[in-house]
Amino acid sequence: MNNSGVKILAAFLAGAAIGAGLGMLFAPDKGENTRKKIIDNLDEIQKRGEEKVNEFKDKIHQATEKTSETVNPKV
Repeated sequence: MNNSGVKILAAFLAGAAIGAGLGMLFAPDKGENTRKKIIDNLDEIQKRGEEKVNEFKDKIHQATEKTSETVNPKV
């Protein structure tokens, strides 16, 4: 994934966070419950973001190894 892929991922995660937050702010509920929902959703979004970053790192590592094997074939 190149630099534009990272930007797309960041935009997606930001949009998801904003959408979830706005949805909860406009939902009728007590303030305490709304704050808890926001925190829970932000934690979930952070978890998903970390998973995507780790997947991205794995793909980069695999591509690096594959390129290294192509450039420096084992004898």
